[in-house]
Amino acid sequence: ASYSFLLDRTARKVKQYAQQQFKRGGFDVTVDQWLVLKNLAENPELSQTELANLVFKDHPTLTRILDLLTKKGYIIRVQHPQDRRSFQLHLTPDGVTKVAELRPKVLQFREKAWENLTINRHLRVGHFVTLLCLSNNFLYETYEMLHI
Repeated sequence: ASYSFLLDRTARKVKQYAQQQFKRGGFDVTVDQWLVLKNLAENPELSQTELANLVFKDHPTLTRILDLLTKKGYIIRVQHPQDRRSFQLHLTPDGVTKVAELRPKVLQFREKAWENLTINRHLRVGHFVTLLCLSNNFLYETYEMLHI
């Protein structure tokens, strides 16, 4: 039980730290919005359901995030060619630019968050979290938070 608490607290602290960095850096997106943009950049033409599964958000929450990203001009919804009831999500040119602009900054403060760990400890933590994620799908969100 204490490991579950530690993992949850760690994921929350990492997300808080990341959100502070996003705010301080004037990123114009939240951590959750970044995860959506990053996943769309890495997986073009996802449906909303596929994206919801990747970022572990329920549909109403993801819809709000997508609406905000659409308003900001970072994504567009395109009707799915085979299923008129669903949409594919695409980054706009501004969205592609935003991901390219933020990726090195996110990597930089992610490295800062881990700087007090030796390489060996960093690898051990990564290995441990990866094993947990592989054996327990519900822990994948923690893994995503640790790898923003």
